Amino acid sequence: MLLGSEQLLASSRLKGLKVGILANPSSVDHDFRHIVERLGAASDFELAAIFGPQHGFRSDLQDNMIETPHTTDPAHGVPVFSLYSETREPTKEMLDLIDVLIIDLQDVGARIYTFIYTMANCLRAAAKTGTPVIVCDRPNPIGGVQVEGPMLEPGYESFVGQFPIPMRHGMTVAELAKLFNEHHGIGAPLEIVPMEGWSRKLYFDNIEIPWVMPSPNMPTLETAVVYPGTVLFEGTMVSEGRGTTRPFELIGAPWLDGAKLTERLRGLNLGGVHFREVVFEPTFQKHAKTPCGGCQLHLQSRWDFEPVKVGTALLREIYGLAPDQFQWRDPPYEYEHDKMPIDILAGSTQLREQIEAQVPLAEIADSWRVGVKGFEELREPYLLY
Repeated sequence: MLLGSEQLLASSRLKGLKVGILANPSSVDHDFRHIVERLGAASDFELAAIFGPQHGFRSDLQDNMIETPHTTDPAHGVPVFSLYSETREPTKEMLDLIDVLIIDLQDVGARIYTFIYTMANCLRAAAKTGTPVIVCDRPNPIGGVQVEGPMLEPGYESFVGQFPIPMRHGMTVAELAKLFNEHHGIGAPLEIVPMEGWSRKLYFDNIEIPWVMPSPNMPTLETAVVYPGTVLFEGTMVSEGRGTTRPFELIGAPWLDGAKLTERLRGLNLGGVHFREVVFEPTFQKHAKTPCGGCQLHLQSRWDFEPVKVGTALLREIYGLAPDQFQWRDPPYEYEHDKMPIDILAGSTQLREQIEAQVPLAEIADSWRVGVKGFEELREPYLLY
């Protein structure tokens, strides 16, 4: 198969242009060549500016919600503009330096991953200035078939959710760009360079593209598979495994009884996953240097695994085990200072209220079905594969 970036660079589309690129370390081709390296080596156009999303162009900031400064790229002598800083949208002055903005970012298939909203912000800025935007498509690493989870409701938009899509959207970055730009009316001059040879049923390890961490806490494909569900723990004071080698696969807290938790989870007979009791000690973030009881998720069958349902089951059972010790995280979270972090992650207050009321898991999952069905119909015209 061919990536969108590989197809773009094999064409003459950029000839004579001053080019800007939004990328990070995962923006590589089949041979591990980074798109900035390839753009900088070209002789028929000019690399004029680099833009970086959350964690920075070089992903050198480990923790989330840490802004990245603007800088200069030493290898190419061009400015590197952070779009996770005092501005999350390119300014007119930034876009005046270029003739076209290329976007080549590896998404992970979850609504709350901020890279797709940095892309949306670039489209908004380009709509104001008339700057052409080329989105080079990349695989959804967790496939393009399965769609799951609660929808984002109006009033709960944030930098981890700007549009009404489910937690697991099953779309590629270019498909999302078309959806945002056309259905949601951004109206930027957008050009899509699709992949060749990708199909919706493929997971990332079914293709030959190297896995490079899209962000510091996304070390493996397995992390990406569980992420649409266990990322909900960012809205709690329970550790989601940041500060360990298995973020989002390890869930726990100092006060949590891992044996009781795993017993309850196994009793739910959730497909595609095994829950194993663990004790782990995060090196940073929540409960740093403190042993945490909990469990590790071990994937057994991706096609039977429902990450959002499993993440919700974990939330529900941990809350049910220790309601007096369980705490929701307080704001601020990702530039939102008023709403509860769990509410902007889930897309409304509904999931939090269901967890607190200990609504049965099957009933919670059933409450997502109408929204998911509507989204699957809505996305159909924007699918490229």
